[in-house]
Amino acid sequence: MTDQNKTQQRIRELTSTILADYEKGRVVDKQNHFDDPDKEAVADILKKVQIIIFPGYFRNEHYRTYTMDNTLSMLLEDVLYNLTKQISLVWKHLEGKAELTQEQTLEEAQEIAFKFFEQIPMIRECIETDVEAAFEGDPAAFNKDEIIFSYPGFYAIMVHRIAHVIHKLGVPLIPRIMSELAHSATGVDIHPGATIGKYFFIDHGTGIVIGETTTIGDHVKIYQGVTLGGLSTRGGQALKNKKRHPTIEDNVTIYSNASILGGETVIGHDVVVGGNVFITSSIPAGARVSLKNQELVFHYRENTQQERQDLVQENGWDRV
Repeated sequence: MTDQNKTQQRIRELTSTILADYEKGRVVDKQNHFDDPDKEAVADILKKVQIIIFPGYFRNEHYRTYTMDNTLSMLLEDVLYNLTKQISLVWKHLEGKAELTQEQTLEEAQEIAFKFFEQIPMIRECIETDVEAAFEGDPAAFNKDEIIFSYPGFYAIMVHRIAHVIHKLGVPLIPRIMSELAHSATGVDIHPGATIGKYFFIDHGTGIVIGETTTIGDHVKIYQGVTLGGLSTRGGQALKNKKRHPTIEDNVTIYSNASILGGETVIGHDVVVGGNVFITSSIPAGARVSLKNQELVFHYRENTQQERQDLVQENGWDRV
C-alpha cells in the first residue's frame, strides 16, 4: 500500500470513529445547526442598526440611494427581515413556544422586531447622552466624532443599549451574541440584562465586567479593569433570576481595577471608588473609598555614595 493510500485509509477510519462519537446524544453532538441563530447574521444586524442610529457616520456600501427616506426604508426592511428570521430561530427555546407552527413563530418574531424598532428613538436618546458623557469626561477627546468612530468603551455601550432592549423583549440568545461580539472587539463584557442609566462613560474599557443583574444610575464613569460582579457562582442555576450583582447609584466614579461584588451591595450616589479596591458591602452616599498608601521598597546593587545621591536627586526621593 502506498503512503497516499495509507493516509486515505487512516482518514476513513478517523471519519468512522468521529461519526460514531456524534451518536452519543450529548450537547456537543447536536447537528441541527440550521435551526440555530447565525452569528454572522447577528453581526450584520448590529452593523446596520448602527447605521440607523448614526445616519451621518456610517453607511452600507451596497446601498445606492439619494434620499434619507429611501436609505432608511431599505435599512429597516433589510434588518426587519433578518432580525425576524433570527428571532424565529430562538423563539422555540422559550416556554410554551415549541408547539407553535412556523407561521405563528414568524408572526410573533416579526412583532418583536417591530417593537424593537419602535425603541430606536429611545436608544438614540440614551446614546446621545453617552457621547456627551465621554466628551465631557475625557480631556483627550478631540471631538465627539472621534468618540463615535473610535472609542471602544463607547462602542460597547452602544451595543449594550441595543442588546438590552432585545433582552427586555424576551428574546433569548441573540442579545448575548451581540454582547459577546462587542466583548471580543473591545474587551468590555456587559451582560445584556444589566440596567444602565444615561450619561454612562467607560474610559479605556479593557477588562471591564458588568454582570446580568447590575443596576447603574445616571452620570456614572468607570475605568479599565473594573468588575461589577457576583460574590459567588457556586449556587449555579439555583441563583438564576436573583439579584447577584451590585447597584451603582447616580454620579459615581469607579477607578481602574476596582471590584465591587454582591447583589446586596449598593454604592451610594456621588461616591468615588479608588483603584484596586475590593468591595463587598454597601458604601454610603458621598464617600471616598481608597486603599491606604502602600509602602514601596527599593532594592539596589551596592551603589557608591555619589550614585545614591544622584538617584535621590533625579527621582525626587527622600533617600535610597
